[in-house]
Amino acid sequence: MTMFRKVVIGAGLALSMGAAQAQTAPEGEPIKIGVLHSLSGTMAISETTLKDTVLMLVDRQNKAGGVLGRPLEAVVVDPASDWPLFAEKARELLTVSDVDVIFGAWTSVSRKSVLPVLEELNGLMFYPVQYEGEESSKNVFYTGAAPNQQAIPAVDYMMEELGVEKFALLGTDYVYPRTTNNILASYLGDKGVAEGDIFVNYTPFGQSDWSKIVADVVALGADGKQVGVISTINGDANIGFYKELAAAGVSAEDLPVIAFSVGEEELSGLDTAHLVGHLAAWNYFESADTPENTAFIEEWHAFTGDANRVTNDPMEATMIGFTMWTQAVEKAGTTDVDAVREAMYGQEVPNLTGGTATMLPNHHLTKPVLIGEIRADGQFDIISQTEPVPGDAWTDFLPDSAVLESDWAELDCGMYNIQTKTCIQQKSNY
Repeated sequence: MTMFRKVVIGAGLALSMGAAQAQTAPEGEPIKIGVLHSLSGTMAISETTLKDTVLMLVDRQNKAGGVLGRPLEAVVVDPASDWPLFAEKARELLTVSDVDVIFGAWTSVSRKSVLPVLEELNGLMFYPVQYEGEESSKNVFYTGAAPNQQAIPAVDYMMEELGVEKFALLGTDYVYPRTTNNILASYLGDKGVAEGDIFVNYTPFGQSDWSKIVADVVALGADGKQVGVISTINGDANIGFYKELAAAGVSAEDLPVIAFSVGEEELSGLDTAHLVGHLAAWNYFESADTPENTAFIEEWHAFTGDANRVTNDPMEATMIGFTMWTQAVEKAGTTDVDAVREAMYGQEVPNLTGGTATMLPNHHLTKPVLIGEIRADGQFDIISQTEPVPGDAWTDFLPDSAVLESDWAELDCGMYNIQTKTCIQQKSNY
């Protein structure tokens, strides 16, 4: 039984008894944990919950005796949905606050803003959100889904189960949607979908007027072919998008939407009555019926003091990364970044859906792929679930990436060309 399973089950039993018994109180100089999530601006709707998740995990770990017998201390900053400010705040955490690890970022543009700082200062960050892949930094562990663990399986589901023949790829205008949609367009072409049957559109963060875009998507089906939407819309722009679908009288049966950035947290701010039947692809849903998930939800409600606070996929990814980091520090006997990195490979933690997450040498996890259908209560019915899939840093569906692999354990390289057998230096000055 792993450390995490012991802690989670123990936490659930303690909560049910109405009391918790701490182990020996940690002593000595605190180990500082950086929390780099937007608490204001357009991404606060999603990221504030992850800040609270890290605080809960720090509290849990301290009650379990800390790490290396020392207490953990969270240092929280607010990069305010301002991408350059992410870099400034990361530098502040590493140089002023002297944190040993950072848990943070949501959008890929914020992660890429932080990358040069991490690599310059040899900092360590755990990134908990699904992303576009096409990256492998020695200083980042990617605990969210790569495209082969979310986007590609979602397209397969729409084609095979829903009979979708035309695709509208709708995204917020930044690197994650654009790169993901490039991969999907190539994949759809390989699957025989004509270029003219793929509609691509990007909108700014915070987009509120969706009337023309929804009308254009609906018009795609004028020839009778089934149209489906792949949504990489991020942040509070989702509210306007789904409201416009409802206003246009578009049902999930007419025009199914499968989203990659809409989960329980985002739906909690919407009237979901008109969204029933639309889909999301994640690696976790709150509705997962497992003992580990029940204990996690109970712990979350107890920590926040709010039984209505929902859980979501990036929370699970944060928990997995945090637990692996604590295990790696204990294994290494130090918080030194290089030693912890080496101790991370092969770390295992039970996920919340009944399987096991394993950290791979490419700094990605094994993760199951889940398709969820939106219910009227804002939760998801899990209608499809796979066995854990190894995350792929470099997609097989773009020619320049298909020849690359990442292996930081044996090859000490994030961009190894399997044809030339050489290591390519990935640029970090994004």
